[in-house]
Order: sequence, then structure tokens, then C-alpha cells
Amino acid sequence: MFIGAIEDGVAMNDVQTGNVVHKEATKNPIERRMVDGFSAALQRSLPPTATRVLEVGCGEGRQLTAVGTRYPNAGLIGLDLPNVELEEAWDGVPSHMVQASALELPFADNTFDLVLAIEVLEHLPNPKQALDEIARVASGDVVLSVPWEPVWRIGNLARGRYVGALGNTPGHIQHFTRRGFIKLVRAALDVNLVLRPVPWTMIRGRARS
Repeated sequence: MFIGAIEDGVAMNDVQTGNVVHKEATKNPIERRMVDGFSAALQRSLPPTATRVLEVGCGEGRQLTAVGTRYPNAGLIGLDLPNVELEEAWDGVPSHMVQASALELPFADNTFDLVLAIEVLEHLPNPKQALDEIARVASGDVVLSVPWEPVWRIGNLARGRYVGALGNTPGHIQHFTRRGFIKLVRAALDVNLVLRPVPWTMIRGRARS
């Protein structure tokens, strides 16, 4: 998933998804600063080189396209659930798109030297299974991010959003503290870097040989 607030969450194959409001275009100076901080953290988390890149939960491919500028000679694959609107958006993305579930990745072991899952795990009914699958197909680095709870909800409430849901963004069915997220990732990967762009937690891990 690229950066965005999920609205009107609907179930697709047991994974909560929804329409996305692009925060990259926000005019709010506070939100702009947060988004810029996230983008800077993502660039910092990326390894120096990559030749075969997978983004799990790529949405419309905005993040994957941006990552592709870092590795102009890499093969890029984006994966997301079947969705007609995404299919139309993918037409303009310079990469190969695959429709499948993050819980059952249709790739062989050790296929990718960089795997991304940006704002994805909070939407999944079984994030551990997804992490195990990511670790299976990764031969090198893995970059992951999730909303930092409870700060994410507090931020929503402060802006008057999702008050009836106590600030929970529709579609978020997992809620990760930083400590809890690090613990979850360490069960599947070696953790090499933890970044804290408010209100997110970002981790760069590495597949175990």
C-alpha cells in the first residue's frame, strides 16, 4: 500500500482494502511534513543496490515507481489483490504486476533481493503468515512499514477523523506498537534498521540463509 488514508473499507479475500486518499498531494503543512519524513525514511531504508524487486501490496504502483528510479536497471514486480481500478492504474506503471494474495506469494524461494511491504501488514488477517511468505521469497533485504499505534489513532482523533471508531482507520485490523512490530518481524527476519518517521514504524530486515 502506498501512503494514504483508507476510506470505506471493504473485504476482498479476507483482506480489508478500500479507496485511498493520496497524502502525497496534501496542502496541510503538518501532514506534508509527515509525508516528507516518511519518504525520506523509505529512501534511507533502501539498500545500495537491487536487481530484482517485489512490492507486496503495491496499490497503484506509486511507491514501486519511485523505488524504480533508485534502481533503474532492476526488474520490478508489484503484487496486489484483484481489482479492476488497480488494473487500469497499472497500465502506466513501468513494472510487471501480479494479482495474488500476500498470504500465498506465487514465487519460488529466494527470488527477490529486495522485497517491500509498505503499509500492508495492518490490513491482513494473518500478518505472521505474510511475513513468513515474504521471508521465503526474499534472498536479501526486506523493507516494511506500519502505522505506529496508538499514535496513529491519536492523530486521527486530533483531526476529528473516525471518532466513532476511536480513531481507527477503516481497514486497519492489526494495530502495532513499535515494540510489538519489531518482535513480529524478528520472528521471520534479521532486523538491521528501525526508523521512526512519525506516525509510522519502518524496518529494514534481511532474509536468513
